[in-house]
Amino acid sequence: MTIFLAACGTTGGLHAPAGVVPGTDRHGQSVDGLTVGHRLAEAGEYELALKAYYRAAGEQGINADVLSAIGSTNLKLGRLGQAEQMLRRALEMDPDFVPALNNLGVVLMEKGETGEAKRVFQRAYALDSGNSDSIRENLRLAIARTENRVYDVKNEANFSLVRRGRGEYLLLTH
Repeated sequence: MTIFLAACGTTGGLHAPAGVVPGTDRHGQSVDGLTVGHRLAEAGEYELALKAYYRAAGEQGINADVLSAIGSTNLKLGRLGQAEQMLRRALEMDPDFVPALNNLGVVLMEKGETGEAKRVFQRAYALDSGNSDSIRENLRLAIARTENRVYDVKNEANFSLVRRGRGEYLLLTH
């Protein structure tokens, strides 16, 4: 049995004011896709933001800012593989692009790659001169997780030393 649904109302997304074409300002001037994408992302409209970022790529070409925006939006959508790929491409174009470094670190943390995430956050923090609270907090969290991982491994293994004769010992874990 197939059911067809039709939308009759608005979706609750962003709307241009009456008489204004989406992607333009109030004076009818085109607003670049990157700006539109940033506004949509701030409003939580990530799928629409992606479309705007792709439009920006078509208008201004592929650059680190566009790739970073696409990667960051994919991160918000939980598409970690795509996010990582775009952020790494952005960093190939501009290795010192702090927002791409920070967001790549977040992707790596989400994937459980805390060691690499820590190195990425350290680089972002150094390039940012420690000015960003979010990068500092991300670095702190990455350091804590890498230290906890080592600590947890030590505490998870319960060892017993068993004597098996003269001068012979067996180390058991349980």
